[in-house]
Amino acid sequence: MEALIALVIGVLVSCGVYLLLRARTFPVILGLTLLSYGVNLFIFVMGRLRSGAPAVIGQGDSYADPLPQALVLTAIVIGFAMTAFLLVLALRGRAELGNDHVDGSAAIGEKPVKPVRPLAEDEV
Repeated sequence: MEALIALVIGVLVSCGVYLLLRARTFPVILGLTLLSYGVNLFIFVMGRLRSGAPAVIGQGDSYADPLPQALVLTAIVIGFAMTAFLLVLALRGRAELGNDHVDGSAAIGEKPVKPVRPLAEDEV
């Protein structure tokens, strides 16, 4: 069980890092999401894997550690907010710059798309 969880965490983190290294905004957002899932799973597993253990103290001899569960729940909420912010930022960048490249320049050999609204002098 532990080896399978470690493999899943490794695959999530490696896929997240691979997608982060791409120069497009949507793969970067997807990579950050996968990386956060891997970190959340790692934090959750740090509280030990137990099956059938109660989550509340006082109902049995052994119980699940509630601290990693609370940390993961908080991280999930923060992750949703971060993903929503990055998605809006990527859409705004796409509308302003005309492409979805992370530094705003078109890739080599790619035809740039005309921006919806041209940038003003003070916005450049």
